[in-house]
Amino acid sequence: MSIGNSPEDERPFEDVSDVSGVPEKPRPSIGRALQQARIAAGLTVDDVSSATRVRIAIVHAIESDDFAPCGGDVYARGHIRTLARAVHLDPDPLIAQYDADHGGRPAPTPAAPLFEAERIRPERRGPNWTAAMVAAIVAVVGFVGFTVFKGGSGSDAGTQVAEGSQPSKSTSSSPSAGTGKSTDPKPDPTESAIAAAPQDKVTVQVSAVDGRSWISAKDHNGRLLFDGLLKQGDSKTFQDSSKINLVLGDAGAIQLYVNGKKIEDDFQPGAVERLTYTKGDPQVG
Repeated sequence: MSIGNSPEDERPFEDVSDVSGVPEKPRPSIGRALQQARIAAGLTVDDVSSATRVRIAIVHAIESDDFAPCGGDVYARGHIRTLARAVHLDPDPLIAQYDADHGGRPAPTPAAPLFEAERIRPERRGPNWTAAMVAAIVAVVGFVGFTVFKGGSGSDAGTQVAEGSQPSKSTSSSPSAGTGKSTDPKPDPTESAIAAAPQDKVTVQVSAVDGRSWISAKDHNGRLLFDGLLKQGDSKTFQDSSKINLVLGDAGAIQLYVNGKKIEDDFQPGAVERLTYTKGDPQVG
């Protein structure tokens, strides 16, 4: 059995008398009052501990007026209130007695000054390096994208991608009496120069020999190499590692050389032709 488990072993304080001989009842201590009320209720320390979930050691300490195990005044007041209700006592007089014996209840700290101080205190912020870095990355990506877009269209694409001989004006002899066309409208690059095209690439030369024509050229990745108008006598040469895709707006005005060989297809004037050439051509893909 635990200590104080038998109500019969605990005795109340005896009455005392003052100097005049008149007996008076001294006010019991907090712990004694809780102990007497527990005994009167026929409860053991174990019963009170089970009902209140206050540890047995703390119940014994409080009934001995030792409040140190409670861990502070706030917890001591809470334990006193809990134990008093468990043994059917009014907790308020006991709480008042505890405050009187321990210097009184501390005055609450006003909350307004604390909140005011928190609101007034400025918060210093450092530079937002993350936002600056993101802005710099976006600017770089935008510049690169703009450069690539400009590089893939117009005359810049022709100068960057087209390899081989540059376009040149062809010399033509006087027109013949019957047709009015030039007797020798071929461009400056000769068949022998085109025949020197490398074997590990596909080389396509497009020449506007019989008039002007719009043409478009793309590599095997679909990247635009040229998109524009060839005037009569102009020539463009394109190279790629595996494939050249062509669109001829007026195929009848165009003469093609693929991998050094002349394409003899009978293109009709004004016809639009879509052609693909690889390293193994000239056979139209």
